Amino acid sequence: MRSDLILRQVRTLDHPLPMDVAIADGHITAIAARFVGTGEDIDGRGHTLIPGLIDHHMHIMASAAARESLDLSGLIQRDEVITAIRAFANTLPAGRALRATGYDERAAGLPERAELDQWLPDRPLRMLDRTGALWMVNGAMAGRLGDGPYPDGVDLAKGHIWRQDVWLREQLGGEVPDIAALAATLASYGITGVTDTSPHNGPSEGALFDTAMADGRWPLRLQLMGREDLPTSRHYLRGPLKLHYDERDLPDLDAVATRISAARRQGRTVAAHCISEAELLWFLTALDISGGAQAGDRVEHGGLIPADIIPQLRGLTVVSNPGFIQARGDRYAAEIGVADWPDLYRLNTLHAAGIAIAAGSDAPYGPLDPWIGMRAAIDRRTARGREIGGAEALSPDDALALYTWDFTLSRHRRVAVGEAAELCLLQGGSERNLADHRAPQVLATVVGGHVVYRGD
Repeated sequence: MRSDLILRQVRTLDHPLPMDVAIADGHITAIAARFVGTGEDIDGRGHTLIPGLIDHHMHIMASAAARESLDLSGLIQRDEVITAIRAFANTLPAGRALRATGYDERAAGLPERAELDQWLPDRPLRMLDRTGALWMVNGAMAGRLGDGPYPDGVDLAKGHIWRQDVWLREQLGGEVPDIAALAATLASYGITGVTDTSPHNGPSEGALFDTAMADGRWPLRLQLMGREDLPTSRHYLRGPLKLHYDERDLPDLDAVATRISAARRQGRTVAAHCISEAELLWFLTALDISGGAQAGDRVEHGGLIPADIIPQLRGLTVVSNPGFIQARGDRYAAEIGVADWPDLYRLNTLHAAGIAIAAGSDAPYGPLDPWIGMRAAIDRRTARGREIGGAEALSPDDALALYTWDFTLSRHRRVAVGEAAELCLLQGGSERNLADHRAPQVLATVVGGHVVYRGD
């Protein structure tokens, strides 16, 4: 029997004794105590092979761009922010625009154009708030954005651009960020697939990812959410129709129900941005108007889910972001009443009620590393060690399972004969990695039977 890759003497979640795992044509072809075959060998003695992880909610282009930007996360003093911006500007060529992300309004509120001109007077500046919803620009950047008319949400007199990323990108043009470097980082975490949940994905974004996957810049599996006009592809899976609305400006429910019905005619499920209770109730009502939920429909984030709403979620999948408990938990603790802490990014109560739950990073707005998300799902602790919603903690096995669903959220992937060879080889066992607050010990990541990452 031909084998392109043999993982020698690995343990799996189903086979605690050492076994050889043989891979050919992108699938697992044999699991045996000893397998004789040709091809590349990886020594897995003492290590554990698990299904490759899928980040079920992230934003690829924004994450890649963030890696090339100034990160202001954690800076909550005005002078700290200004100092960081000016220092970063000094590293850029003359005239190059500065892009900053992760700005926390506790530093100086939401500064307008005139104030940003004082912060950085000699080059264009655009600064994204920590939620990813608001861009703030100085005069030099506003001058690059044309004379109008401007879409709703764009107020260049103030220098504020609210949820108009597509328009901003079209006005600025420029090169596509380095998604190959992002894919390499994801592979080093054991991630073999990503669902991009950007609501504006359409024909141009589909073509971009089609090309990137064909030429190898994006070697991971990919599902794209997006608009009604997002095309299908042999390279990526077209995912749910994405509904992204803010509770401050929720549209007419009948109009949203019409979009949901259009998705059904395309054979697609739907996924809705639901950070707040109001957004969640709005989505549930829109589903009812359009004929009810279908298998695979998704609640994205589930940031606040009161206990009395849980029964209404049956038939849906909640795609949570447990990494926010670690990354933003200390802020939640300071700003949200203790009585509401159990509602934050619920996990265990959903699991106990039979509600399917998966997880994603929401990168670049949450931590990219899935092991941070898993550990937060287990210990429910913030960066400073405070426990938030301890009753929502999951077991290590259930935390890992958040990332082993397939793209359709219909089943968990396994290390078994006939399964696609999307795999992650861990040093030691998964529980050791989940208990370790240092970098995850990923030794190899396999996609389509090919090794896309090798650790030391």
